[in-house]
Amino acid sequence: MGFVFARQWRFSDIRVESGEVQVQVYEPQPETIAPRPWYASLLPNRVCLSRIESPNVDVTWRFRGQRAGFFGTQLFITPNARDFEYHAAGGRLRMALVPELDLRAAHLLITKTLISIYQIDLASIGNGEGTVHSEGRAGVGTDRSVDFEAQFEAMPIGPWLPKEWGEHLSGSASGNVHWKGADPKLEHSSGEGTVRVRDGRLRNAPFLDKLAEFTRENSFRRLELNDCSFNFSWLYPRVEIKEIAVAETGKFRIEGELSIDHRRLGGTLRLGVARRYLDWLPRAGEIFNEDRAGYLWTTVHLSGTLDEPRQDLSPRIIELFKESPGALLQLLFRRFEDWLRRGVEGD
Repeated sequence: MGFVFARQWRFSDIRVESGEVQVQVYEPQPETIAPRPWYASLLPNRVCLSRIESPNVDVTWRFRGQRAGFFGTQLFITPNARDFEYHAAGGRLRMALVPELDLRAAHLLITKTLISIYQIDLASIGNGEGTVHSEGRAGVGTDRSVDFEAQFEAMPIGPWLPKEWGEHLSGSASGNVHWKGADPKLEHSSGEGTVRVRDGRLRNAPFLDKLAEFTRENSFRRLELNDCSFNFSWLYPRVEIKEIAVAETGKFRIEGELSIDHRRLGGTLRLGVARRYLDWLPRAGEIFNEDRAGYLWTTVHLSGTLDEPRQDLSPRIIELFKESPGALLQLLFRRFEDWLRRGVEGD
């Protein structure tokens, strides 16, 4: 009773079967003061909670205009001064820009002005090896700036790629990313990171089929990437990708850097190809004019856009064939022979 007369209600433990917690941007607005009802003297001035627990809660927020959050998670809420800390485990993360992920654990402090992310641990669905650990902060008051870091290990890359690429490229990625911005919008962001792909495989891509036909080397239809890594940074809308290294040992290697600015493409790559895969090219040494580390190398300049990329290697190869009509005729006969063989085998 002493707590009732002191106008305080204290609860040591509250259990909620299910519910939703929505994180919103705090925008203080003046409120009209309503007359106090007759029973106001019976209501508490303070409610003290020690713990709130629920086995099935959606913790949601808005991200890039869409509803995002932890869905179907087990939630524990404990007070921190006049604010609350949130511990969650289980359920799924659904959010724009990332595939759906399992939630292993999360620990956040949410105030009227700041979300402090002490820990969010995620895992790829159906693959316990792929993990993401992240931490950071996000303003939800007048200051809406974001500073967020994540480290990922052995994450399957297919779900993160556009559908047209996910069908052809597989492997697992490890690395880190650091995102900063004046607000959560991609248009106001900057950051940097690294990516390393393990067991990379490229299969059934149309350009590989064309490359195999050109070189008469069927192994080009399937690439096993022994090395695949790069660093990246961005200051929207410009993205820089540097220290690119992509290779299948004994077959080819690509090194260099590229940039994307308003979907415009630029950059310089060094392409190394094992000598035996250049037998189809007349006077190959005029283009692949550096012999290093077991490969013949050439420089490729990139231009155009993401929708219509261009490079200067194909025009140089075409010029060589123009100057060697016999080699061009031989290549055409080889392609006709391959086409005829496929037709006979198809019958």
